Amino acid sequence: MYSKFELCGSMSKKPLLLLFIIPQCLWGQAKFVNDTLFANSDSVVVTATRTERKLNNLTVPVTIINAKTIQQNGSLRLTDILKEQTGINLTSGFGSGIQLQGLNPDYTIILINGEPLVGRTAGVLDLNRIALGNIKKIEIVKGPSSSLYGSEAMAGVINIITDASTGAPLTMGLRYGTYNTVDANLETKLQTKNFQYQGFLNSYNTDGYSIRPNSNSRVTTPIDRYSTTQQIKWDITSKTNFLLNTRFTNEQIQNEIAVANNGVTIYSIGKENIKDVNVAATLNHRFSKALKTSIRTYTTTYDAVQNLSTINGLPYRDVLNHNFKRVENQTDWNLSKKIQAIFGLGAVWEGVKSSRYDSEKIRKQNDIQYAFTQWEWKPSEQFTLIGGLRFDQNRQFASAYSPKISMLYKLNPQHQFRFSIGQGFKAPDFRQLFLDFTNAAAGSYSVFGSAQAQQVIAKLEALGQIGNLFPNYYLLKALKPEYSNGVHFTWDWKINTRSAMSLQLFRNDIKNLIETQQVGTYISGAQIYSYLNIGRAFTTGFELEGQHTINSNWSLSGGYQYLRTGDKDQIADIKSGTVYTKNSQGYSRIMKLNEYVGLPNTSKHKLQAKVNYNSPKGYYYNLRAIYRSKWAVNNNNGNEVFDNGDVFASGYVAVNSAAGKSFKNGISLQAGIDNISNYIDAANLPNLPGRTFYTTVKYQLQKNKK
Repeated sequence: MYSKFELCGSMSKKPLLLLFIIPQCLWGQAKFVNDTLFANSDSVVVTATRTERKLNNLTVPVTIINAKTIQQNGSLRLTDILKEQTGINLTSGFGSGIQLQGLNPDYTIILINGEPLVGRTAGVLDLNRIALGNIKKIEIVKGPSSSLYGSEAMAGVINIITDASTGAPLTMGLRYGTYNTVDANLETKLQTKNFQYQGFLNSYNTDGYSIRPNSNSRVTTPIDRYSTTQQIKWDITSKTNFLLNTRFTNEQIQNEIAVANNGVTIYSIGKENIKDVNVAATLNHRFSKALKTSIRTYTTTYDAVQNLSTINGLPYRDVLNHNFKRVENQTDWNLSKKIQAIFGLGAVWEGVKSSRYDSEKIRKQNDIQYAFTQWEWKPSEQFTLIGGLRFDQNRQFASAYSPKISMLYKLNPQHQFRFSIGQGFKAPDFRQLFLDFTNAAAGSYSVFGSAQAQQVIAKLEALGQIGNLFPNYYLLKALKPEYSNGVHFTWDWKINTRSAMSLQLFRNDIKNLIETQQVGTYISGAQIYSYLNIGRAFTTGFELEGQHTINSNWSLSGGYQYLRTGDKDQIADIKSGTVYTKNSQGYSRIMKLNEYVGLPNTSKHKLQAKVNYNSPKGYYYNLRAIYRSKWAVNNNNGNEVFDNGDVFASGYVAVNSAAGKSFKNGISLQAGIDNISNYIDAANLPNLPGRTFYTTVKYQLQKNKK
């Protein structure tokens, strides 16, 4: 069964040595360059404050990944570029999700042009759904952001911003790689005096890969995925414009699945079809230089159908239809040169139909009304203070308030400091409330949502199907929202005109943690699970990033994260001497606190480094390495607490490289190798294939020069 905290990364004690080596490499002579963290200080960021702000004037930590970095790294899907960022690790359960500063995928909201994506499975939104061919930039905000974005922004926000600029009128790209992977892009742009149009089409096809061909758990995932986005901007008047963004994705996935439960492996084959539709319309009006407002409407539908046949002939059908509609108004008001404010209010109508609930024909509904405000005070060029507050009224649970305050202090041109403290929250989702699911493809275990678990289990007991009920069964009650108090401190140091570094300290304290807990068993021994607010946890650590330009062609960059996590209740039990573990001979003994390793699926160390070459003649080359430490994956001593004697995934290094050349006639070529070391961990990293090769050709139609 899945844990509330998902997969992180891996590494050994060597990164601690590299932590001291990298700054020495970075702190030399050289020229300051533009890259993910150290983008041009004049770069405009929207996500952090929901208003346009220069990166150099933000009060919270933000990472910008620009289009050039995405293209030169050879990144196809959103997962490709995010896995190389400091403080972010990929998870492999229920698709490729992300873990931000040790927090689970369901605590980070994923936006496209400021609008949320839906369609999570077990809290994970599969980031492979998002193609990067027409992405202008990606903005990553770390730390609780519920004061602006509400639920699911407890860990932070990732906003993917598509390219609506008026560039080349026609761009085509074709990539071919290992496993017969073909990715084709077509982008068109049109512009008149008051009208702009941008269209993008992506086709992705692969035979998938098998990293366990001689194992009982063979993995193959042939995929056919098509997606298109259309963007329209109409300048109605000099003060009013209208924006329309649409996105449609359709994918077919061939499934071959092996799931182990209670020592029994169940094999299944079948197909999965997913459709994802997003439509966003925005009307912007500027009353004056000091006052503007926008009305946004957004609707999205995620529809997934999976049909499998188990090896013993039992059918398995999984249906998920999730729709989300929102109307929102935001007004920006510059009261003076020193004070700026925003006001917003909105409403959400959300519904889900799923075979995992009591009936896939009955839609579970939820309504949310919310209001938010943010005030910025800038008494001087050196100091900025921002305070924000959001109120969410949710039909399924009590109201939630989300405050946040942040500040920026520029000591001098070389040093600046950011500090933020805020509260994030995550509402119980539909599955945690209404799930009614028995998995025939994985040993026939059941999971029941808290809103109906006791009623459903009582009926099963009356029918004589229940073997045992655990103490957790009697603790079931209405779920409360999860809350996180997050503190972040950042020191940015521009060492000289060619070198810079950033140090970030963070801590997140979570309460009312919703955990999946076993509440009983069937007579057959199959497990019965539900959800409880029983947890208190924390994640804390620091991130160090740096960049140094050796000369006009060569640059170095790197980042390191040290992460500690823990369950506060488990730590209290260990200190009281009530937790036992097993010694090497298998005998029980009292567990020591220094044996506790924290939350499962989180790594203590992650390091990435990049060597980058760019020539004025259009050549480029990069070499990127990711180093991740071990992480706990399975508790084998029966105490439900992870210690040094449990099962760990090994730490590893993944090395990627790409090279290319751009020509003046609009043609560009690229070749690359991912996972050069051919690292494979079939059990713990099923989404990481072995060594893969690819080549790309791209053509941009040149504009006529007048």
